[in-house]
Parts: sequence; C-alpha cells; structure tokens
Amino acid sequence: MKILVVDDKQTLSDLLAQFLGQKHHVTTKKNGLEALQWLQQGDIPDLIISDLEMPELDGYGLISKVRSSGYFSDIPIIVLSCRDSSADRIRCLKLGANDYMVKPFNPEELSIRIDNILEKNAIG
Repeated sequence: MKILVVDDKQTLSDLLAQFLGQKHHVTTKKNGLEALQWLQQGDIPDLIISDLEMPELDGYGLISKVRSSGYFSDIPIIVLSCRDSSADRIRCLKLGANDYMVKPFNPEELSIRIDNILEKNAIG
C-alpha cells in the first residue's frame, strides 16, 4: 500500500516514513501544494496522512482540494495535528477527512487506524 505523508516538520515525516515503511511504501511532502503537485503527476496513494498547519497550502486546503477533485476524491485522509479542539476535528470531518488524531500520538494506534480504513476501502 502507498501512503502519502504531508507535514512541514521533517523529523515527524521521517519518523512516520520509518515506522509505516515497515508495512507500506511511504512518500513524504512538506505541504499541501507539494502534495497536490505530486498527485497531479499521476501518483495515487492508498491513503494520505496530513498535518493542518503548513505553509503554502494547509491541511484544510489540501482536504478541500482532494475532495473536490473528481480523480482523487476517494483517497482516505487521516489528519494528524497538534490542534486538539473539537472545532478543528469537526471542520476536518466536514471537509471530508476520514479520521483525526492528535500529536503526540501512539504509532501503533495510527497503524491500526490506517489498517482499518484501508480494509474498509478494499471491501467497499
């Protein structure tokens, strides 16, 4: 499975790539704009993990653009953010995110959530 990690913090991207790379092929991008450009080149991941606070195009913008594009709209999105407010969670879920986790996070929990979403998509 291919996972796209979008976060401007290189250390977190590297950590996720190392952990998730044991089971999945992981690509990292620094912001939503880089992620969209990568997608538009024909690279289609099975799942996107995105931060919210990033330069150029933030996580909200990325979710909106992915969901409104006919071609990428079915890609599951997990938001991984420092923001722990109910309002942020609701906004992301309304925009079309499939899940929302708060940093710091347990990598094992993230892995289980990823597997659950990917299994649902394989069935559905």
